[in-house]
This record gives sequence, C-alpha cells and structure tokens, in this order.
Amino acid sequence: MPETTQSTTPNHSLIEGDNLHALTVLNYTHAGTIDVIYIDPPYNTGNKDFKYNDRFIDREDGYRHSKWLSFMEKRLRLAKNLLKDSGVIFISIDDNEQAQLKLLCDEIFGEENFVANVSVINNLKGRSDEKYIATAHESLLIYKKTNFETLGLPAPEDYIEEYKLTDALGKYRLLGLRKRGDNSLREDRPNLFYPIYYNISTNQWSLDKENFRDPIEIIPKLSDGSEGNWRWGKDTLLKRKDEIVIQKVKKRNEYDVFQKDYLHKSNDELKRVKPKSFWTGTEFSSDAGTKSLKEVISDVNFRSPKPIGLIKCCLSQASQKSAKVLDFFAGSGTTLHAVMALNAEDGGSRECILVTNNENNICEEVTYERNKRVIQGYPNAKGEPVAGLSGNNLRYYQTGYVGREKTLANKRALMALATEMLCLKEGVYEEENLQGMGEITGLGVRVFQENSKAFMVVYDEEAIDQAVEIIQSALSSFEKIKVYVFATGSYPYTDDFEEVLDRIELCALPDAIYRAYQRLLPKEDKNTIV
Repeated sequence: MPETTQSTTPNHSLIEGDNLHALTVLNYTHAGTIDVIYIDPPYNTGNKDFKYNDRFIDREDGYRHSKWLSFMEKRLRLAKNLLKDSGVIFISIDDNEQAQLKLLCDEIFGEENFVANVSVINNLKGRSDEKYIATAHESLLIYKKTNFETLGLPAPEDYIEEYKLTDALGKYRLLGLRKRGDNSLREDRPNLFYPIYYNISTNQWSLDKENFRDPIEIIPKLSDGSEGNWRWGKDTLLKRKDEIVIQKVKKRNEYDVFQKDYLHKSNDELKRVKPKSFWTGTEFSSDAGTKSLKEVISDVNFRSPKPIGLIKCCLSQASQKSAKVLDFFAGSGTTLHAVMALNAEDGGSRECILVTNNENNICEEVTYERNKRVIQGYPNAKGEPVAGLSGNNLRYYQTGYVGREKTLANKRALMALATEMLCLKEGVYEEENLQGMGEITGLGVRVFQENSKAFMVVYDEEAIDQAVEIIQSALSSFEKIKVYVFATGSYPYTDDFEEVLDRIELCALPDAIYRAYQRLLPKEDKNTIV
C-alpha cells in the first residue's frame, strides 16, 4: 500500500505475520543486505508478555528461561544471516533475561563480536514497585556481524563548550600528544618514543636537532617522570604538522606538545564522538515513548512503546544515510517512525522493514496506522495539524502458506503468490503498463520497472516467446534484466532465451525459493511461506 507514488523516495515495508516465518522469507529476499537491526523482544516478565506455543508463560513455569531462549535463538540465527558483514544488531532487554540473552548472543554472533551492554536510563525516578532497588534503566545489547565501525554521535553541548580556541579553520581545543592509559610506557611502543626539538625564539619545531641552535628537547614523559610515548608516529606527525602546538605548561615549568582538535571536520560537518556505555536524557524515557505514540494516535492503548530518541540514537551511530533497517518485533512501529524522522533531519534515504503479528489488531490499528499518519500528516493531541513526512512509501504485506510437498499444483500456486516477495527482493514495485501487449501479458508475463532497474516474471513456460519479444522491444533500453521464470525444476529454459541471454539474468522459480527455505525450515514443517 504505497503512501506516495514517488519512485525516488525510500520504500518501507510492513510485514504482518509470525516473525519466524517473515525472517525465513527475508532470508530469501534480503540475505546479507541489512545494515542495522533493532529489536525490542518480550522481556519474559511473567506478566503475560511472552507466549510460547500459543500459551502465556508465567513466573512459576520451571522452564520459563529455556522456552524464551529457544524462542529467541531461532529468530536471532535467522537475523544474523540478514546482516551485512558491517552490520550491527541492537537488542533492548531488562534484567529478567539480560544475562541469558548475553550468553545466547555470544554463542550466535561470537563473543568477539560483542560491542557493548549499554544502560539506558528510561525512568530516572526509578520504579517504586521494586522490592529492593528502584530500577531506573534497561539494557541495550549490541553485537556486530564482523567488521562494524561506529560513526559516533553528534557532539553534545557540554562537549562543544570545551572548544574555546579559534583560528582560521574554526574552533578547536588542545589535546596532549602524549599517549595516556594502556600501552603508554616507552617499552610498550618503542617506535612511538622519540624527541621533538623546539626553538623558542622562532616558535618552530623539528625532528632533527641540527636544524636549530640549542633547541629544547621534548620527550613524552608520564606524570611520575618515567618515559612514555606519543600518540602519533613520526610520519603522522609530519603529515599533520599544521595541527601541532608547542607551549609551556606552567605548573610543570616545561614545554609540551599538543594537537589542535577541531570541532568541525574539513567538510564543515560537526565532530562526532564515541558513544558512552550509559545513555541518559528525556529522549530515552518511557514517558517519551508513550507521548510520541499518543501524539499520533491519541486514543491508543499500547504498553511501553519505545521512544523515538532511543532508535534515532542507535541509527545515528550505526548507519549510513542509505542504510537498510530491520525490526522484527515492531510493536507500535517506533523504528520506522524514527527512520523517517532521521531521514527528514539529515537528508537520508534509509529504508525500514517492520515485522509484527496482528494480535489484538496491533499491526493494522497501531503499527500501520501510526506510520501511515506520520507520512500523510495528522492532527496532534491538541487538534493542531502536523505535516506529514510525505517523501516515503509504505507497503503492507501478509505472510501466507503453500503446501511444501513439491506437486505441480503447489509449485504453480507458490509461483503465483511470489510476486510481492520478488518486488521486495528486487526493490522494484511499479508494474510496467505494456500498452498494446495485453495479449502477451495475459499469457503470464509481468514486468516491474523503476528508474534504471527492471525485472520480469514469467508465470508460464508457454509465455517465454512473448517474454523474449518484450525484452527486445519494450525493455530494449535496459542493459540487464532479472527474469524469474516458472520451471518444474532448476533449469530456467536458458536455450529458449538464447536471443537475449546477454541482457538477462535467469532464475528458475519456485526451485530457488524451495532451496533457500530448505536450508532454514525444519523438515517436519509442511508449509512453504510466501
């Protein structure tokens, strides 16, 4: 259900269904393509927040933790397959399962890929119903796939206030060039210990003592007088010589070496800082989550929606502006709301996939309705109009089933129902209107095209000749076209497409889908998900 018709705007997707089934579909359409996953799974509090085999699990259940871990393991293993190597997953959790989840994630993602366990202060006053200590935080577990690097966060006001010096390049502060903390002794990094020579009268420095008469020799020394090392090697020092400042430290009565640390980068972008292991602020509070949801749907009754600020903080440090984002415990739809808000702020084109079931009509009446209003505009709680974030497309999908037995009838049924899944896979949604070719498309060919990308679905092998004709005529301007063709096996009728083979990439369906699912679904499952 597109909410705009602009082909250049981000395409967001909402999938209604069991998230285990949806993750299986996404493993065919999006394996290795997701940049950021954020999830807020059930916390297993025993207060009817977690179902296992269609039954709520209470605190007295002796297998409470085991059932929750089994539930999460299946989903996290599928989720890992979806991440790029540079991808990252954020998981909100509280103390009911945080320890168990940490061990599970160590097993699935690898202990070496643990990034952080962030304490998010979401109730500064603390919860008065706690027996011993008033809990004021939740945890945010972060794991990378393999080579994730944080982009940092925009510098906060108190950090900016440290930049009190100015030159032609802008505001800066002075940072000591001497290494501090671990590996700061001379013997730790001998190549980073070397003298720098300074001429007071000319305010010049050099690595060569012979360049000056009676220069001051400056070496990296720790506060106890022992020899340390610099943060930079000689090559870096010379390359960045314009950043070096040498001045006298009055309380030590000696000269030392400093680096100009600028507030803005060369492209005038504000400096970003490394996130800390605890996040605090009104934007992370539970009240902020409830307020932002009720601002859009005033009469909604939804327990503990996540605040937009939390998701934006995750995305801001973890994703490029064109990132693909997934939330398969979508709940009230905060993640998509946050993605669209962040895009509006920084000009990004991030795309988001949400997955949730429709228990108590949550998907239709909360998740979808909220984000539809955010796109189209809505009256806030005071009745004032709020402009929509109209540069977005939102499409609503539902998972369905086809018998897994590979009969011809099942294969044709799967092929007929797979079109939306293929659109999702290719990221192309607009169907081409092939005027004058109704008799051809009526035989079982559909073409989808957006901008410079196109793909074709051939639903019946008898329509291959007509498909070739369309490729040669209506699609002649495209260099490469993906063609999905119905076949009873893995052979995609390569010989029949011989005339256009240099311009197409063939894929036999539903065989490719069967093979993808075969690696994921248990053998006893009798259905194929579409």
